[in-house]
Amino acid sequence: MTGPTTEAELENVAEALAQADSGASLARSQRRSREIEAQIERDPSQFRVLTGDRPTGQLHVGHYFGSIINRVRLQNQGVDTLVLIADYQVITDRDGVGPIAERVIAMVADYLAAGIDPERSLIFTHSAVPALNQLLLPFLSLVTDAELRRNPTVKAELDATGGRPMSGLLLTYPVHQAADILFCKANVVPVGKDQLPHLEQTRVVARRFDERYGRATPDQPVFPQADALLSEGAITILGLDGTKMSKSRGNTIELGMDAETTAKLIKKAVTDSDRHITYDPVNRPGVSNLLNLVALSTGQDPVAIAAEIGDGGAGTLKRLATEALNERLRAHRARRLELMAEPGYLHEVLAKGNARANAIADQTLLEVRQAMHMVY
Repeated sequence: MTGPTTEAELENVAEALAQADSGASLARSQRRSREIEAQIERDPSQFRVLTGDRPTGQLHVGHYFGSIINRVRLQNQGVDTLVLIADYQVITDRDGVGPIAERVIAMVADYLAAGIDPERSLIFTHSAVPALNQLLLPFLSLVTDAELRRNPTVKAELDATGGRPMSGLLLTYPVHQAADILFCKANVVPVGKDQLPHLEQTRVVARRFDERYGRATPDQPVFPQADALLSEGAITILGLDGTKMSKSRGNTIELGMDAETTAKLIKKAVTDSDRHITYDPVNRPGVSNLLNLVALSTGQDPVAIAAEIGDGGAGTLKRLATEALNERLRAHRARRLELMAEPGYLHEVLAKGNARANAIADQTLLEVRQAMHMVY
């Protein structure tokens, strides 16, 4: 007979079960994502997408290849697309907002330069939509402190503070994201697999609201169950220092940078001492990252690019990456310069988007108050 199960063994079993469940959840999300892509091809009108960025700095090539061009694709397919500039979320983990007005307007310029059409997509900011943020109050009643602290992003951000006390806004960050998605009743959210816990928290909030407070009308819940739209085979772009590309780390190539600055930054990019170029993301992350930049910029395969360079070394690779990226962004940068010279137009785009977002949020809040019997 075996001895009694120790607490450590129980924790190991629990962790193994959680990992297995996470793997199964990812597989389900991937299958559902493929189904949605097929449905979009047939009838895009049944979907509404919510996506966005925090204006903590200038948008960079990671944003461009990782999300922006996908937003343009969905818009052009006919999907109702809302793009959030999450200005309130800047202060979840920062003491101030920095030059936020400048960043917000530059973000609008980058969106438009990339092909987001303000007549077909809605661009708006958190702070300009009071009813969206008011949803936080009933939503917070539907989640527990423990659930919030288990959220991977909350845990990671807390670990990154180096022991600094966590703000209430950071703790409730997943609920704020739920409000972003649910205020407009988005039923599709483009995410990476690491963001699936946030989306699941949103689904939990929507379900619990229906169970606890009821419905504005008997036939359907106030909020839909949003699905993830996962990027199959998406390539992660690292920063020029070989770590995650991040505005706060200063290792990015910003979309607004000119060709000369881009060349200087790529010249300093981390590679390795092996002159023979191969595509090996695990063992040669720096080299492979530059190959990915070429691949994404040209539509070629990174393995084929590496074979073509062969013994040309890092110098040849960096030159090729510079040429490919600068050519890919040439039209974007030219259009961006034109837009930045028209700040009045950019403000107008944002004002119109905010007005449309407010109309949506006000209607949703009314339905929430009806469901909660708070219309007096």
